[in-house]
Amino acid sequence: MLQWLSQLHDLFPGLNVFRYITFRTGGAIVTALLFVFLFGPSIISTLRLKQGKGQPIRSDGPQSHLLKKGTPTMGGLMILSGLMVAVLLWANLSNPYVWAVLAVTAGFGVIGFYDDYLKVTKQTHAGFSGKARLAAEALISGLAVIAIVHAGKSGLSTSVAFPFFKDLLLDLGWFFVLFGGFVIVAAGNAVNLTDGLDGLAIVPVMIAAGSFGVIAYLSGNVLFADYLQIHYVAGVGELAVICGAIIGAGLGFLWFNAPPAQIFMGDTGSLALGGLLGTVAVATKHEIVLAVIGGLFVLEAISVIVQVISFRLTGKRVFRMAPIHHHFEQLGWTESQVVIRFWIVAVVLALLGLATLKLR
Repeated sequence: MLQWLSQLHDLFPGLNVFRYITFRTGGAIVTALLFVFLFGPSIISTLRLKQGKGQPIRSDGPQSHLLKKGTPTMGGLMILSGLMVAVLLWANLSNPYVWAVLAVTAGFGVIGFYDDYLKVTKQTHAGFSGKARLAAEALISGLAVIAIVHAGKSGLSTSVAFPFFKDLLLDLGWFFVLFGGFVIVAAGNAVNLTDGLDGLAIVPVMIAAGSFGVIAYLSGNVLFADYLQIHYVAGVGELAVICGAIIGAGLGFLWFNAPPAQIFMGDTGSLALGGLLGTVAVATKHEIVLAVIGGLFVLEAISVIVQVISFRLTGKRVFRMAPIHHHFEQLGWTESQVVIRFWIVAVVLALLGLATLKLR
């Protein structure tokens, strides 16, 4: 919204800075951080009062987790509130990519909120029907991908780009809607599975958001895209502002989520943030790179899939407990060891993902 101030640069030359994505990205980071930091305590108090017993804790998990009983969930409301305020203030609201990403974020956030609501009110881990949840996610992501396809350049918008190859494109036609929808749904649920320990999900999300902020900015700049020999997508650079807002809101949330957590992110936040990252990856034509940068989330999801398939087919478990972060806890790692080591893995994978921009 503040971007329009750049139109007054003839009267006030200093307002020209509002044209620049880098300046507005910095503004989004600071705005989201301050919003969450200032309003976080009141949000936590309200959620604690409304939820009573808080998020139910798995009885079959590590015994140390039982100490977290009574901690409120739905902390994603803090993150999403700060993110939305920052984006509406600093992003160019005439950009269709911005609205596609916000639609997925809000839609997935509502789904996650309803799931959290059922878990808290019924004190169960079940939530609502998995099939209904996936169907709702698929509908939202499918509509978002259609909007992205219409906003992009014919041919490129329905194609999958491959890292390390500057000219290799696979045009899927309208089947790209299915592919893009799968990427978004998979990203949302992978981040959701990762959110199991204090600070475990939010820092890798911020790392991935920072990486995709760089990718969005470079992909949306014709000069940088040409130099790096990546595919130029007009207008997609504006998504860097949204990625910046994630970083700011995430830092604010981490202040309250640091061990011992005062609040959990819940499905409200993890599902929405994962869907957001997936949508940015689809818009920037870096869907495959998302699997590298978000490799930690992929690993968490695969561990659950392998565990379920193995148990159903053989009656045996591959991991002591899934998702895999609980497996390492059962091996004797402390919660802080698991979290910090997973953060390190996330940083390494992000660097590998960013390296694909130059290795063409």
